[in-house]
Amino acid sequence: MENSADADYWKKPMANFLIRYHSDQLRSIASSPHSNLHFPLFLDFAELMEDDPRLARLLFAQPSTYLQIFDDAALWAHKIILGDMAADKNGVEKSFIHVRINISGSPLECPEAFPSIGRVRVQHRGILLSLKGIVIRSGAIKMHEGERKYTCHKCKNSFTVYPEVEARNFISLPPICPIQKSNPCGGTKFQYVENTIVCHDYQEIKIQESTQVLGVGAIPRSILVILKDDLVDIVKAGDDVIVTGLLTAKWSPELKDVRCDLDPVLIANNVRRINELKSEIDISNDTVMKFKKFWVHFKDAPLKGRNAILRGICPQVFGLFTVKLAVALTLIGGVQHVDASGTRVRGESHLLLVGDPGTGKSQFLKFAAKLSNRSVITTGLGSTSAGLTVTAVKDAGEWMLEAGALVLADGGLCCIDEFDSMREHDRATIHEAMEQQTISVAKAGLVTTLSTRTTVFGATNPKGHYDPDQPLSVNTTLSGPLLSRFDIVLVLLDTKNPEWDAVVSSHILSEAEPDRTNNDEDLANIWPLPTLKRYIHYVKENFRPILTREAEMVISSYYQLQRKSATYNAARTTVRMLESLIRLAQAHARLMFRNEVIRLDAITAILCIESSMTTSAIVDCIGNALHSNFTDNPDQEYAKQEKLILEKLGSIDDFSDMNSVED
Repeated sequence: MENSADADYWKKPMANFLIRYHSDQLRSIASSPHSNLHFPLFLDFAELMEDDPRLARLLFAQPSTYLQIFDDAALWAHKIILGDMAADKNGVEKSFIHVRINISGSPLECPEAFPSIGRVRVQHRGILLSLKGIVIRSGAIKMHEGERKYTCHKCKNSFTVYPEVEARNFISLPPICPIQKSNPCGGTKFQYVENTIVCHDYQEIKIQESTQVLGVGAIPRSILVILKDDLVDIVKAGDDVIVTGLLTAKWSPELKDVRCDLDPVLIANNVRRINELKSEIDISNDTVMKFKKFWVHFKDAPLKGRNAILRGICPQVFGLFTVKLAVALTLIGGVQHVDASGTRVRGESHLLLVGDPGTGKSQFLKFAAKLSNRSVITTGLGSTSAGLTVTAVKDAGEWMLEAGALVLADGGLCCIDEFDSMREHDRATIHEAMEQQTISVAKAGLVTTLSTRTTVFGATNPKGHYDPDQPLSVNTTLSGPLLSRFDIVLVLLDTKNPEWDAVVSSHILSEAEPDRTNNDEDLANIWPLPTLKRYIHYVKENFRPILTREAEMVISSYYQLQRKSATYNAARTTVRMLESLIRLAQAHARLMFRNEVIRLDAITAILCIESSMTTSAIVDCIGNALHSNFTDNPDQEYAKQEKLILEKLGSIDDFSDMNSVED
């Protein structure tokens, strides 16, 4: 521990630094009317490094000492600022200010100072460390004793005793009087000073490595993080975070004849949620202008422009236009709204691919996960009901909830491969998560409801040979209630087609050529993955399409027609299908860079739904989704399909009359 003279030496330059660079934060803290709250004061490590390299290195190498001095310096600087504000008479003196260090972006952001959780070793103990991860467990908020004062019976001097994290926050008294003076008294009896206990808020969370950054075969590691004071309750299970703090260890409970181990733990100095950061960093004004110019270029042939975007989805898989369109619409999703009763109607769409082996289902799942800001990939055999929802775990005598896949994917995408290999009981647990977008939990005395605003993307093989004469629920062994929750169910049948096989084989062989390169800037050809990801995020955030009267009539007519002819598709033709049509039409309007749902969007939504119907009144214009390819002139092709669908709906005269009235 540093001596008091060294502490006093550094306190003044620290206070001067805070006054020079962070006087606005200090004024804001002083203006708050609450005197006993804990206030954070944020500063960048890179800024400190530039201003005073020696102090920055000391803070990095000995954070347990110098962070405490920095907090004292912040209180000193606060009093100086308060003196300047005395004329305003609106400042209140504060008791607790904590300096929160942001190490991200500093020269020390290297594998040593920014390791992954799995590579944390003893060498990192005692230095300022930053770890990235996802919160998988959030413990209860407790009251924790921070310090207390004792008086020595012999010399009558008082001293402060702090709890030891290593000994699970147990306060132990020193063997002899610790007062520093020329002639130590050596006293061994101490008296507790009344009303000197300082209490703090205390919470333990657990963070785990993100599965996206792990190598093949690596198991994600986790570490316990201790949050105190103003840091408690600012993150929840499922949040992506960067935690800066001090690595230390806890003694495991003492058991007879059992070796005592040290459990690594990170005492947090700063916690940053990066959920929002992901959505803010990517999209620049130049990128938005590029998108607008793209649509101006394809103003006369909008579907050709749309197909240029769709070609960027899973480019290694040839054709499958219908599947690529369905993936794009599912990822973009519709607009969430609240009805008159206050019930929230979901905007996220769900997609299920049913297909023979080798039809590219898993490829689409993996690519969709790359396109989403947050994604969790799991398989049917590797998923249990607890793993998908939440698990109740007991730690140090206390029950806690640990988040499962659907909770971790909140606000993103949950991909479930081999959907058919899940047990029936486990499949039933996702009913509520898919429709109401919540998970109600009653485990080990913990009764709560968790949010799961998640898009579910499933892939499954048919049961044996697919029989087109049988309903979808028989072919897939999935229940009707579960099937009705999927907006699109695409069936990919590997039928023999010599022409298609020849084209596909030539495409795969050309992909294997080493000299093939993609022009990343040419958006009229194939969009690269980063641009596609930015585009999907931009249209989701900035467009809220509204249905036109014409689109409403098309969707309504189609829904009524399906209800009349619902023989084999009773599981699909429910009111949920109407909501699915609206979501898909809104998603297509967003994909087309519009704030209005027109007839084109409604017809496209119908074509997507039709692709997932085994028998239908309009099925003859669709064909096998596996053999659907990109046409040279999609706008002309669409005009034929639109005419055919409107004729089948029996309302083409109504639409032509409506157009003439609008004109």
